[in-house]
Amino acid sequence: MSQAAVKDQKGPVQLGWRAADFRLKDTDGKTWTLADARGPKGLLVIFMCNHCPYVKGALDRIIRDVNELKPLGIGAIAISSNDPLTHPDDSFENMQKLAAAKKFPFPYAFDETQDIARAYDAACTPEFYGFDAALKLAYHGRIDEGGIKVPPPGSKRELFEAMKNIAETGHGPTEQHPSIGCSIKWKR
Repeated sequence: MSQAAVKDQKGPVQLGWRAADFRLKDTDGKTWTLADARGPKGLLVIFMCNHCPYVKGALDRIIRDVNELKPLGIGAIAISSNDPLTHPDDSFENMQKLAAAKKFPFPYAFDETQDIARAYDAACTPEFYGFDAALKLAYHGRIDEGGIKVPPPGSKRELFEAMKNIAETGHGPTEQHPSIGCSIKWKR
């Protein structure tokens, strides 16, 4: 498999399943659970890492969207599940450096066992799971059509618009495009 992984290679994730609970330490040393991370209108779970060019290309847009979704009642957490032994850029120490440098408006947690990535059936970074107020999956798509690059002017802000709609109506869009990015680096 190439460095890029399209989520729907195994088939699309079914909408409507309940978010899996977790207990993960973030870059500030705080332990987060599903209940801690959720907002009153929903939750955005982002699987990401430091080294992936797809994450690097979208990171400012991710930060912008999370900042704009928070007042709408959407909580957010980013999770790195990559093996830092094979990808040292994704070590906890480097996660701390990135979170501080970018002033993340969300916790950036380390899934050391990779159990949470498996529970969510995560395949790539960045990968977005948008849950409604009842923590049922309502969005599983990309941030926008930009991928590594800034999207063309006038492009739809797919993730933001989906999560805004979830906050306002409890429903995600009927059309959802799969995430594309670097494959999760599984432990051997």
